[in-house]
Amino acid sequence: MTERTVRLRKHISYASQVREVLGKMYEQVRADLLHHPNYKLDVFLERLDRHAGEAGWAVVVAHDTTTGEPVGYAYGNTVASGDRWWKRMSTPPPGRYAGRDAVAVKEIGVIPEWRGVGVSRQMHDELLAGRLEPHATLMVNPSAGEGKVMRLYEGWGYEEIGVVQPSPDAPWLVCMARNIHP
Repeated sequence: MTERTVRLRKHISYASQVREVLGKMYEQVRADLLHHPNYKLDVFLERLDRHAGEAGWAVVVAHDTTTGEPVGYAYGNTVASGDRWWKRMSTPPPGRYAGRDAVAVKEIGVIPEWRGVGVSRQMHDELLAGRLEPHATLMVNPSAGEGKVMRLYEGWGYEEIGVVQPSPDAPWLVCMARNIHP
């Protein structure tokens, strides 16, 4: 069997080509959830457009080294200490995260045929590489992959710091955080 490898491209500017590539991958990544109001393509694109206009936005796109086709993406941006990201949590974040900027990993997606080979971790690490913020944070549906996704993030050093419902149509999510710099 041929080893599957990716080439990572980091973008810090938002262009229509990036939007189109992410939209097409999102449809594959979330195919089983597109019927849910929070996961519809137009809702994702609206969130993406909003996030891309926020401070510190960046996206990493993974491309199959053999075909050049995009197979995954991870994007995020800076969230300041007073950002609504923190204010929507059911309880205030623990003291070591409170009052400090963080990188919010807003979305990580890998197309089904590329899952389980480490692409998510590679994109995540590249997204955080060189960031000045002391912490990274993300939200995860605790039932995603029957809990496997949350356990994966725990293996990357994230810890649960609260719960949040980002919008009325969204499920309750677990907010997780970790240090970026040792």
